[in-house]
Amino acid sequence: MKLIDSVTRMSTLAGILRKEGKSIGLVPTMGYLHEGHASLIGAARKQHDSVILSVFVNPMQFGPKEDFDRYPRDLKRDARIAAEAGADIMFHPSADEMYPQRYATYVNVERLADGLCGSSRPGHFRGVATVVAKLFGITRPHAAYFGRKDAQQVAVIRKMAGDLNMGVKIKVMPTVREKDGLAMSSRNAYMTERERADAAVIYRALRKAESLVMAGQRSSRRIIAAMAQMIAGVPSVKVEYISIVDPEEMSELETVSSDAIVSVAARVGRTRLIDNIEVKG
Repeated sequence: MKLIDSVTRMSTLAGILRKEGKSIGLVPTMGYLHEGHASLIGAARKQHDSVILSVFVNPMQFGPKEDFDRYPRDLKRDARIAAEAGADIMFHPSADEMYPQRYATYVNVERLADGLCGSSRPGHFRGVATVVAKLFGITRPHAAYFGRKDAQQVAVIRKMAGDLNMGVKIKVMPTVREKDGLAMSSRNAYMTERERADAAVIYRALRKAESLVMAGQRSSRRIIAAMAQMIAGVPSVKVEYISIVDPEEMSELETVSSDAIVSVAARVGRTRLIDNIEVKG
C-alpha cells in the first residue's frame, strides 16, 4: 500500500489511474480506523481496481469548543488496518496541504444541513462538504463509500455531488455495530468502561422506535417520547435530540407514513454520539 501526503502527488497518481482505465473507489475518513471503516474499504475493494483511503482530521468541521485537539490519531495503526482491508493507497495530507495560506473557498449545502446536527454544530456541514469536495477533486473517484451511521452527512454529500455534477456515485453501507448494538465510532475510544456500557441504550431506543412502527404506531411525537423515556432511565446519557425525518430532505416528519430515519444524538460523559435506524411506515 502506498502512503501519500502530498495533494499534488495524489492528484497526479489519480490522473494516471484514470488514463489507464482503472476504476477508483474512495473511502474518506478522519482516521483511527475500526471495523466499520474496514468494511467500507472491503466494499470498495470488491467493486474497483484501485481503492484510496483518505485519513484527514478536518479542522474545518470542528467548532471552537469541540474535540479537534483530542480526536484520536494513530497513523501507523490506520496504515495496518487499511492494508489488511485491501486499500491500495492511504492519502493523509496535512491541514496546510488541504487549506494553504489564503484559502477562501467553501461549499454550503442548504436545507439538508440546517437541522439535526447542523443546529447544534454551526458550520459543521460546511466543513464536511468542503473537504469532501476537495477529496473528490484530488482523488477523482468513480464512487465514494460512507457509513449509514452518519445519515445527515450522507444526505448532504449526495446532494452536493448531484447538484454540482461531480460524477461520483455515493455508496452507503450498513452501520457496523458492537455486540450490544452500539454503532462503531472512533469517538467510542473516549468513553470509560461504564460509559461504554451505558451508551448501548441509544441503540435499544432506536430498536424501540422500530418495534413501535412495526406495531402500527405512526405518530412521531409518541415514538420520540417512548425513546426519550427509555434513555432517561440511564442518567449518564443526555439526549441532544431525537428526530424522525425524511431520508432525502432531512425534514421533520409528524407522521411515519413511508420510509423515515429515526436519529439520536446524545452525550455520554464528554463523548458525543450519533446513531440512526431506518424504518418503513
